[in-house]
Amino acid sequence: MSRRSGWRLWRPLVLVSLCAVVIALADAAAPSAAAPASAGAADTAQCDTRANNTPAKLLPCIRTDDLWKHMQSFQAIADANPGPDGMPSLSNGEPGYKAAVDYVAQVMRQAGYDVTIQTFKLFYFNYVGVPAFSEISPTAQSFKLVTDWTAAKVTGGSAVADVQPAGGIVIPPTTNSASGCSASDFAGFVPGRIALIQAGTCGSGVKVVNAQAAGAKGVIIFNAGTAGNTDVPGAPRANPPTLRDAAGNRITPAIPVALTSFGIGSRLFNEYQQAAASGTALPRVNLDIHGIADPNRDSYNVIADSKGGDPNHVVVVDAHLDAVWGAGILDNASGSTTILDIAQQMKKVNPKNKLRFIWFGGEELGALGSAFYVNNLSDSQFGQIGYDLDADVTATPNYIIGVLDPAGQNLFGRTPPPPFPQQVYEPSKIARDQQIDYYNSQGFNHELFSPVGTDAFNFNAAGVPASGILTGQDCCNPAKSQAEVDMFGGHLGNYDGNIPSFDGGCVDNAFRWCDNISNNDPSIMTFVSRAFGSAVVQMAFAKLANPYPRSPLG
Repeated sequence: MSRRSGWRLWRPLVLVSLCAVVIALADAAAPSAAAPASAGAADTAQCDTRANNTPAKLLPCIRTDDLWKHMQSFQAIADANPGPDGMPSLSNGEPGYKAAVDYVAQVMRQAGYDVTIQTFKLFYFNYVGVPAFSEISPTAQSFKLVTDWTAAKVTGGSAVADVQPAGGIVIPPTTNSASGCSASDFAGFVPGRIALIQAGTCGSGVKVVNAQAAGAKGVIIFNAGTAGNTDVPGAPRANPPTLRDAAGNRITPAIPVALTSFGIGSRLFNEYQQAAASGTALPRVNLDIHGIADPNRDSYNVIADSKGGDPNHVVVVDAHLDAVWGAGILDNASGSTTILDIAQQMKKVNPKNKLRFIWFGGEELGALGSAFYVNNLSDSQFGQIGYDLDADVTATPNYIIGVLDPAGQNLFGRTPPPPFPQQVYEPSKIARDQQIDYYNSQGFNHELFSPVGTDAFNFNAAGVPASGILTGQDCCNPAKSQAEVDMFGGHLGNYDGNIPSFDGGCVDNAFRWCDNISNNDPSIMTFVSRAFGSAVVQMAFAKLANPYPRSPLG
């Protein structure tokens, strides 16, 4: 799941009668509501030979062993294809991601689906090796990634040099500092040194551009020290920032850039002041940050269509296949596994509506794959799509049950729902309510969340009704609340369940490398996959009211 800033400004949609867009389920011949709570796993032979065209048939065929075999395959692919940082990886633009694409395509072809692989371009970045930051003198100390500092996204390199502060540093931090925001802050800077700069009134990228122009061999930016700005920037996750210049353009400097806490930065500043006053050796540090940046790297969407079904009425069932850092087995090999298994179990179904299973790339970089897919549909192709169902994280140990609703609260920060056009909202409620009905039938609570940060957002934003599922992950603030513990059990803090605290956890974390298969709960995955499967099979036989009025993506 990717962090996205929020909804775009909606352009007026063509007003149509709500009754014309509401999806009505087909008559009694269509699948019934959710399977009974007592339904257990079915016999393999039964599942392989029958058409699992109702929830009562499909759900018992969604079994833990089958799901877990796919999860193990994704983990094995990641292990066999480490990224340039040396860690198992299913990240965009890397061999592991392409191997996962090929694995999904092979499974779906063997199940009898028509498979195509869609290629698109994205900006790729990853580290070569593990970044390092240490002070050599006067205090010998190695700093710990995430806890003490984080590395910016730079092509970088190695720098062993003396530290020199830029102008404008404010200690004690009585006001916001403009340190490094102008070229004049580097008057008298000695080229070849490492610039020490305080965060404040301008972006880190602006500071780095000015430091690099002054001949800095590296940059250390320490937090401002004002209220709420003392820890490593971005703590507790401290994920690497993308640097941008004054015009907002992405930059990848060729010098190492570290971001650290006010405590570490102010100590280096004081050591410099003392050394300069006494004429002794200046503080000396080692920065070692190597990265690869490629603005034109290939990524892929896997698209698999059912043989049967009306091509003018398509139900898209999607998950993103990419990880933002590392293996990404919870986010989102779990969702990818959920729809892969459902597709296999429905291979003999002749649906009323064509089913289009899609595994998107680039989701973690801003839902790029789904945006590319939707934007490159012709008007007639777009008009064929009647609904989207998105599975984004389905096996969280310290889980919540989040059902996607266009007017739900945003998972990122629990912000209020954005305004949403009723023409899309009303039909989006259909599969939303199917999932809710299943959870209610099993005695489980649920929460409603906006699709912002998921691939479903790009369908909703273009005018296609959508819903889906997510079970929570550690990319988001706040962490699991007491109210959610009361609703779903578990404990306060990280959703991943491995670290019962608020330290940022595993998911999407650049320098923990712990979102692996042990970061997933197979029982939760089975239950949630059945709930999602209940909606998929019902929507396969629903009466769709498309085409919908198209609204350009923002």
